[in-house]
Amino acid sequence: MKKGLKVLVSLAVLFVLGLPVFSQPSSKSIETFVMETFDSAGEQNYLYSGTTYSWDWAVNTSRFVAEGYPKTGYYEGIPLSLKALLKGTDVERKVFGVKIAFNRKGDNWFEIYPTKDDKPFEIPFVGSVSQLDFWVWGANYNYYLEVMLRDATGRVHVLQAGSLAFNGWKNIVVNIPGWLQQHSHLRSGPENMTFVGFRVRSDAEEYVDNYVIFFDQMKYTTNSLSFIFDGYEMKDVDFGESSGEGEAK
Repeated sequence: MKKGLKVLVSLAVLFVLGLPVFSQPSSKSIETFVMETFDSAGEQNYLYSGTTYSWDWAVNTSRFVAEGYPKTGYYEGIPLSLKALLKGTDVERKVFGVKIAFNRKGDNWFEIYPTKDDKPFEIPFVGSVSQLDFWVWGANYNYYLEVMLRDATGRVHVLQAGSLAFNGWKNIVVNIPGWLQQHSHLRSGPENMTFVGFRVRSDAEEYVDNYVIFFDQMKYTTNSLSFIFDGYEMKDVDFGESSGEGEAK
C-alpha cells in the first residue's frame, strides 16, 4: 500500500473513532414497556415525557348491536404463562372483558379504545416501536382482530393481528412496519405514534348473538433513545410573551 493511501486510511479511522458519543444514535437502547396490565381502570400510571397517564376503556360498535350491549368489566383471571412469571406476588390479577351481541349476521364490528375524562384518549409510544405484544382470550369464533395506530402525521393505520378462531389465551405479537412514520419534525400536531385501539370484526357467516373476548398485559418493544438528540430538551422551551427581541440588558 502506498504511503499516501496509508495516511488517508489512518485519518478516516481516527475520524470515525473520534466522533462524539452523543452524535451517534444508540442501537443498544432496546427496552420493553408495559403499557397496560388490565388489572383495574385508571391505575396504569404510564410515564411518557415526564407526565404520568391513566385511562379507562370503552367500546364503540357498528349499527346492528343488540339492545343492552356491549357489556364490559374487569374479571379475575390471567394467562398461565403470565401466572408463572408473577408467582409469589400478592397483587390480584384481572383481565378486561367485552361481551357483545348483534341482531343479524354480516359485517359487524366493535372497537375497544382508551378513554380519559369520558373522552377518547390515544396512548403515546416511547421511542421507535418494533413490536406490540398482548394476550387475547378467544372464544373460537370466526372473528378477526385489528390494531389501530396513529402515525406522527396524524393518519390512522389499521394493522392485522390475525384470526380469533382459537380457544383460550393466546399471545399475539404485531410487528410495526418500518414505513410507518413514528416521529414528526414539526413543532405542532402529533409528536410520536399513538395507540388508538383494537377493532374486532365478525365473519359474515359467523354467529353474532353471544360473543366474549378478554385482554391482558399489553406491552411493546422499542428503541427508546432512537429519537433523542443533543439539545432534545430545547424543543419545548416556553417563549411566553416574548417580543422576539431577546432579554433586555
